[in-house]
Amino acid sequence: MIPYVIGAVIGVVIAVPLGILVGIVYRKKIGEAAIGSAEEKAKNIVNDAIKTAETKSKEALLEAKEDIHRSRTEAEKEIRERRGELQRMENRLVQKEATLDKREASYATKEENMERQMKKLEALEVQKTEVIEEQRKMLEQISLMTADQARAYLLESLQNDLKHESAAMIKDMEARTKEEAEVRARELISRAIQKCASDHVSEATVSVVTLPNDEMKGRIIGREGRNIRALENLTGVDLIIDDTPETITLSSFDMVRREIARIALERLIQDGRIHPTRVGDMVEKARKEVDQVIKKEGERAIFETNVHGLHPELVRLLGRLHYRTSFGQNVLNHAIEVSHLSGILAGELKVDINSAKRAGLLHDIGKSVDQETEGSHISIGVDLARKYKEHENIVHAIEAHHGDVEAKTVLAAIVQAADAISAARPGARREDIENYIKRLEKLEGIANDFKGVERTYAIQAGREIRVMVRPEDINDDDMVILARDIAKRIESELEYPGQIKVHVIRENRAIEYAK
Repeated sequence: MIPYVIGAVIGVVIAVPLGILVGIVYRKKIGEAAIGSAEEKAKNIVNDAIKTAETKSKEALLEAKEDIHRSRTEAEKEIRERRGELQRMENRLVQKEATLDKREASYATKEENMERQMKKLEALEVQKTEVIEEQRKMLEQISLMTADQARAYLLESLQNDLKHESAAMIKDMEARTKEEAEVRARELISRAIQKCASDHVSEATVSVVTLPNDEMKGRIIGREGRNIRALENLTGVDLIIDDTPETITLSSFDMVRREIARIALERLIQDGRIHPTRVGDMVEKARKEVDQVIKKEGERAIFETNVHGLHPELVRLLGRLHYRTSFGQNVLNHAIEVSHLSGILAGELKVDINSAKRAGLLHDIGKSVDQETEGSHISIGVDLARKYKEHENIVHAIEAHHGDVEAKTVLAAIVQAADAISAARPGARREDIENYIKRLEKLEGIANDFKGVERTYAIQAGREIRVMVRPEDINDDDMVILARDIAKRIESELEYPGQIKVHVIRENRAIEYAK
């Protein structure tokens, strides 16, 4: 048993080293094989890298050659183009040089021709002078007078004869014409004035509204002045409330505005309900009532003058003249009177009476809208007459009634005379009022010229101007600039005593009705 154990131990002792030796040898062979494989792979990688490098080198070389070839081609193309352009420029220069040579030759030829012509003209001039001298000598020999003496003698004789005869004829004609014209004119004018007698009342620029009591003044003013401010802003009329008992004065140069304000105020006093909304309603109703009055006044003018066939718009414009003054004279009454006078004068001169009355009635039609339209009332009236198809003789009479153009027809002269007769009556007109109104109109016109201005009212006898602006066009900052610009323009264009207050008003309103 023991020997077997010893043999086994010895076998194990011998087998373990042998196994280790065998493993070492096996691993060595495996390592050598792996090293060989790695070396082979390394060689392959190096070879592949060499091949790749050679390939890329060849590709780069090819690309470089292609770039060089492309650059050379482009350079050669550019050189060819520049050479072509230089060749074209050279050809043009050659052509221009040839053209200049031809022109130079042509100019030289023309200059030679001109010199020849000048020599011929000089020779002709000398010949003409010789012929004239020969003829003068022959005439002197015949008349025994020089040419200057003969000319002076003839002129002097003619002048003396003509002066004497013309002076006598002119004097005789002037005397006869003046005598006949003066007699005839006095006769015609006296007949016209005798047949047409009219009352003349100068229009004022204020209206007075009577109050039931002095307490009504406070109600009209309203809380913080809102009622009176609303009425003034809507009508453009200045309400003067002073110590005069039971009286309010309405001041405005525009009679239409003043009438609207008067009617609205009287209705408010009767109604008793006075607040801004009610003021607006009453003003609107008053406007409609005044429009009705304008229509009736136009129809009255047509009826009184017996002028028919006018366009309805011309009838309405005639009615507006009821609220227009000229030098303090009511323009509608003035137009009616001029129409009557024109008809009388036309009858005396055997001219168409209907045309004369029509022209006299329409001669100041431009004044109905001259506060709203640029231009003189004459140019506006001419445009209106042509617009509504009036006869050209009527248009010419309107155009010539102030002598701005020469009166080319008897009708125009008749209207001129009738207008002068109506205006020249004592007390018919008042110069100061007219100048005052024109200044207020110009004051409003200056403000209306600015962008964003809706309405403008001159109040306080022209010492204040209220400018209503559209809130969507003018903001609060623009109001300050607008007020300054208007003031500067007034200073540069108008002459006035004292100072003028420019009051710019911007207001937004929201109105809704409870139903």
